[in-house]
Amino acid sequence: MDLPAGHILILSGHPGSGKTTTAEALAHMSGVPKVHLHSDDFWGYIKTGKIEPWLPESHTQNQMVMEIAAGVAGAYARNNYFVALDGVIRPWALPIFSALDLPLHYVVLRTSADEAVARCLARGGDSLSDPDVVAALHSEFADLGEHERFALDVGGLGRAETITALQAALTTGRYRLNGPPTSTEG
Repeated sequence: MDLPAGHILILSGHPGSGKTTTAEALAHMSGVPKVHLHSDDFWGYIKTGKIEPWLPESHTQNQMVMEIAAGVAGAYARNNYFVALDGVIRPWALPIFSALDLPLHYVVLRTSADEAVARCLARGGDSLSDPDVVAALHSEFADLGEHERFALDVGGLGRAETITALQAALTTGRYRLNGPPTSTEG
């Protein structure tokens, strides 16, 4: 399945769900031009005055970062790239992306809390590895309410299996936020 040019995939979920690995793999697939945007990079550009994005007082900063990420994703999509934007992107940010008036997909990858913590601890480096923060962020995606249809359980799946599951999910049209399904969606 080739991913459609001009579409934006918001690949979200808790830390350790496989967002970045999956988005990077999608972006390297043959076919239409593709770009991978890692939303963590937009927070990383803030050098002074950054508020950790999981803290309650970070909402204004987080909203600004989502507006910037949406603007960049939109510029690529309008130039016929398929955009895979990954990050801990909560449903409250979706109107920012919907305002782009571009074909938009939202997929929330989900594993168990134990698997999420284990994956984050195994990454090392400067990755988020505080088990309490990972578990708290996991709980934010455990019940998405009206957005629950956008959840994709990838618990226990390896990289290749997750990519296959995501590709299959995208062909269903279930994860489309706006507009008519593409010809690859059933």
